Order: sequence, then C-alpha cells, then structure tokens
Amino acid sequence: MSNSRRLFLKGACAAVVGASGFTIATAKDQAGSKVEQSCKYALVHDETKCIGCDACSIACREVNQVPEGVSRLEIEREGPFGEYPDQYFRFTRKSCQQCDDTPCVKVCPTGAAYKDPKTGIVCVDEWKCVGCQYCIAACPYQIRFIHPVTKAADKCDFCKETRLKEGLLPACVDACPTKALTFGDISDPESQVVQVLKSAPSYRTKTDLGTRPKVFRIAAKGGEINL
Repeated sequence: MSNSRRLFLKGACAAVVGASGFTIATAKDQAGSKVEQSCKYALVHDETKCIGCDACSIACREVNQVPEGVSRLEIEREGPFGEYPDQYFRFTRKSCQQCDDTPCVKVCPTGAAYKDPKTGIVCVDEWKCVGCQYCIAACPYQIRFIHPVTKAADKCDFCKETRLKEGLLPACVDACPTKALTFGDISDPESQVVQVLKSAPSYRTKTDLGTRPKVFRIAAKGGEINL
C-alpha cells in the first residue's frame, strides 16, 4: 500500500472515530486478557554506572530506524554537583516507562496503543494509529511522539519488533559499555533483573499516579531526585 493511500485511510479512519466516539481499545484489552502472560519485562538503569556516553540512545536510533528530530530514548544530564576536583554529574534515562496501568492504552480510540498480553510490553501498532495524539496527551511521562515518516505515535518498546523477536537484548542494553542497564523478566525471581533490584535500593518516577512503571532506577550519589 502506498504511503499516500495509507495516510488517506488513516485520515478517513480518524474522521469516523471522531464522529462515532466508538472505542475498540476496550474490546482489544478484553480479548488480550484471555492470553496467559508468560513474562513481565522490566528494565533497570543503574545511575551509579551510567557515564552519559549516549551509546544507548545511538544504538536505539540505528536499530529502530528513528529519524533525527525525535527520539525513543534520551539521557538527561544534571550537574555538575560538588566542588572541583570532586565534581560529578547525574545521568537519568528518559524513555517509555512501560506502565502496568497504561493511561495511553486507555485513551486510544483505535486499539493502536496496546499492552502485549504475553510480555506486558506497551506497544504501538502503527497501521492502526490515526495520529489523534490522545496517547501523547495522556502519557504522564511525556515520552511519546509522532513519527515524522509513519505519521503514527511512537516510543520505546524494548526493541520488541527488532531485537527481542530475534532472541536478543534491547539495543540500549547491549550497547552500554558500563553495564548500567539490566533487562529481563521481573516475574522470574531468579532472573538477573530481579537480582539487581535486590542488590541495591531503587526508585521509579511518578508512582503516586498508580501507573506502576517497569523502568527502575538505582540512584546516583548526590543530587536531588525528583519523583
């Protein structure tokens, strides 16, 4: 299907959705709930090991073909803290938080935003997305964007459609030179990601909203943590 025809159909679909107010996302969730979840993927970002080199974000862009001007993953920098020569920076990861309770999925009128029933990964079906941006407005972490090529909502999906389907780790995890990122099944008590979480205190952002994010952070020394 040509891109122009696809965009025409998306526009027509958006008009129908807007006129009817009918949401099929609920039906999709109900159907998906019948599938037994085999795992629950989570990610740990150890800020004590992160050096802000951007290897993760570069790998993400290359593997998932993310164009310039938008990003699925960014490393934000704070600092320097302290006095020279004992100064240090704090590096935090900005990406989809892979919520258990998903505001973006709840507001999607076409079912394009969904949580994979087997892995718990929050995804976007670009062929169903009509670009209404409801999910972007609903995301409390402000990490979704409209892909300039596909014109669909986009964000980190743990490389579900690229690396994971080949049995590989997400691109960011594999590229990190200091092993600051750990990925795995949080429902498996023997998994590496669970062992890392047991080894040090961690925190998650905006937990007061009840979204239950599955991106955990081990806090770097010093600096204020904004929850």
